[in-house]
Amino acid sequence: MRAVIQRVSRASVRVEEEITGSINKGLLVLVGIEDADGEEDIEWLSGKIVNLRIFNDEAGVMNKSVREVEGDILLVSQFTLHAATKKGNRPSYIKASKPDIAIPRYESFKSRLAEDLGKSIPSGIFGADMKVELLNDGPVTIIIDTKNKE
Repeated sequence: MRAVIQRVSRASVRVEEEITGSINKGLLVLVGIEDADGEEDIEWLSGKIVNLRIFNDEAGVMNKSVREVEGDILLVSQFTLHAATKKGNRPSYIKASKPDIAIPRYESFKSRLAEDLGKSIPSGIFGADMKVELLNDGPVTIIIDTKNKE
């Protein structure tokens, strides 16, 4: 699984002019799923996201997690995170899972995030043409790949 995590003051996702999810202070998480992703990836990534200390404490130091600041998480599926750009100028998405595999894993990830955060997770609609708006706070943007745990 690949995730782009952005600390936001606010974020929303819209499908056909209808807002399907929105948050104020918290994290916008864009996630891409590949066939090799399993329950271990879901558990590890969810735990990492809710415990990432990227919010400021009283001294202005990034030392608090989204859970500690009682923030929210907006989850958006994004298969393009698995784009292969090595050859040519047209990205290949061969590593991105097809919907029959990706949707159940995405839903499982969303459920695990909700469990780990202790609140519901607003989201986009898997496979839809989504419009995402955000106000990046910092800016703080973190990229995590469960196959390359740096």
